[in-house]
Amino acid sequence: MATYTHGHHESVLRSHRWRTAENSAAYLLPHLSSGFSLLDVGCGPGTITAELAGLVAPGRVTALEQTAEALDLARAEITRRGLTGVDFAVGDVHALDFPDDTFDVVHAHQVLQHVADPVAALREMRRVTKPGGLVAVRDSDYAAFTWFPMLPELDEWLDLYQRVARGNGGEPDAGRRLLSWARAAGFTDVTATASVWCFANPEDREWWGGMWEERVLDSEMAASAVRTGAATETDLRRISAGWRRWADDPDGWLIIPHGEILCRV
Repeated sequence: MATYTHGHHESVLRSHRWRTAENSAAYLLPHLSSGFSLLDVGCGPGTITAELAGLVAPGRVTALEQTAEALDLARAEITRRGLTGVDFAVGDVHALDFPDDTFDVVHAHQVLQHVADPVAALREMRRVTKPGGLVAVRDSDYAAFTWFPMLPELDEWLDLYQRVARGNGGEPDAGRRLLSWARAAGFTDVTATASVWCFANPEDREWWGGMWEERVLDSEMAASAVRTGAATETDLRRISAGWRRWADDPDGWLIIPHGEILCRV
């Protein structure tokens, strides 16, 4: 596995817990049915997992994370919601510990950008999917992030993030590569789409900009940047202040594009 760039600081989890099936997996939802079995790879804090479980009930969802500590975040969310149709597993997406043809759907949101070998991961996801089932993947594309005003600190942030992520073995511009990775993994029936998150009102700017104002100082990405010499503490404080300027600007606007693939097995 590549090193997970973001880590699990509260500022990161605040971002991840905002994700829902509707805002993060809308491309998949029309293809889900009651009774399906679903594997959620890299389930994070479990907010998407929980909603997918409700959509396929009485089918079961298996939440997968690479460490027990990360999996406990999802377990806590599922328990909080009182859901019973979710199983939990620790594992590596490059070598899934499930038999062939186990799941109707294998889903991964913002995962392939962080793995060492996305093509091998997709092959494994295909292996554990039943014939006729779906592998569904969505990843953002950092190079395609677009914002206004054009603040130099945000340009610096993007350059820094890409360098740190690639230094950790990931590919931050994964969204544009999903179709090619799926084809390389042997899929022949692939539907490729895209969607965006847009942050353009005062509440959204405060949430997203304020989150990154903190995250660029306190998350594992920040620690990695300093540890590897990619940035200094002074650099990080400057970038953090740039996110605050963006959040406070009434003209502030930002979109995050995502690539999406539905791969029929």
